[in-house]
Amino acid sequence: MVHIALKASRFLYQHSEALDFPIAISGCVTCVFHSGISSMKEINSKMVSNLCTLAPNGEPCITDSFSASEDPDTSSMSVKSTPEIEKKFVHHVYDAIAPHFSSTRFAKWPKVATFLSSLPSGSLVLDAGCGNGKYLGLNHDCFFTGCDISPSLIKICSDRGHEVLVADAVNLPYRTGFGDAAISIAVLHHLSTENRRRKAIEELVRVVKKGGLVLITVWAVEQEDGSLITKWTPLKEKYVEEWIGPGGPFTRAPSSLSLESISESEESSSGEHMKVCNDSKLSRDLKEEKNMKNQQEYFVPWHLPYHRAEVSGASAHALATGLATKDDKKGAVVYNRYYHVFSEGELESLATGINNARVVDQFFDKSNWCMILEKMS
Repeated sequence: MVHIALKASRFLYQHSEALDFPIAISGCVTCVFHSGISSMKEINSKMVSNLCTLAPNGEPCITDSFSASEDPDTSSMSVKSTPEIEKKFVHHVYDAIAPHFSSTRFAKWPKVATFLSSLPSGSLVLDAGCGNGKYLGLNHDCFFTGCDISPSLIKICSDRGHEVLVADAVNLPYRTGFGDAAISIAVLHHLSTENRRRKAIEELVRVVKKGGLVLITVWAVEQEDGSLITKWTPLKEKYVEEWIGPGGPFTRAPSSLSLESISESEESSSGEHMKVCNDSKLSRDLKEEKNMKNQQEYFVPWHLPYHRAEVSGASAHALATGLATKDDKKGAVVYNRYYHVFSEGELESLATGINNARVVDQFFDKSNWCMILEKMS
């Protein structure tokens, strides 16, 4: 117990100025070392409750996030503004499935564990997009803090005693040079624009010290199990309306094919019309085939068993609003999660434009593209 208290005091006194929560941190010091009553777990819960509110339908929602960036030119409001597709098919989904999702997330990826275990003793590590917190505290010689966009997942972390808060990956509430290392595991592929993905990487680099390392992993287009992709829904034209809005990557383009009526006499006079139709169909088929090969935007289903869905009213609301569907054969409520799966070299390309960072390693692991960056200045 003494060892834990000493570690906590070292963490708080060394790093309190690096956070944008001086009052909350000060409160932790007071409660731990003076009152002897309140626990760190209780402090965590209070911090989470301050950042979360309940919507009229009972679902948790996130209060406006704030930026610790000192330079307003480093990110535009359009990048920070969350597109509707992320709100509906990432934020709301993970809030609804959080307990079930957490129950399936316990195994640590060996490469991530190796990275964390290699960090020097006493390192302060930020897990941006920590989920249920399975990597928080993995290296007992380091100090960990995490953040996630989902209040429901953050509550799970808080209940486990982790130092966590609700935050957006493109707008981290930590000061520049906050930690010694940072990780972002399976997060960037939920961001729907290239600018937001790049901004998230810039934020990870910003919040570590000079010489600090950043590990990033994302789902790859090149899946080892090709059959998985057949279970995903490609984002086709009928889903484009979900992308229209602040920060959306594109808007619906007018169709390049003009449909004109052809009189019966013209159609019967020659076979030319049939040839034109066949050529048009062939062109559309080839275009569709090319789009499928280049497809990187998907809806990936999550099957929430009925007995799990009944725990919260979130699923009933999702079904009523069309955010989820029922699969009676599998006995589950089906949620679609948005993913932008990365092609080879794409992750490295995003990091290339960051002046104060260099790629020190990149590799493919378990259908994921992975990259380690070092902050240079």
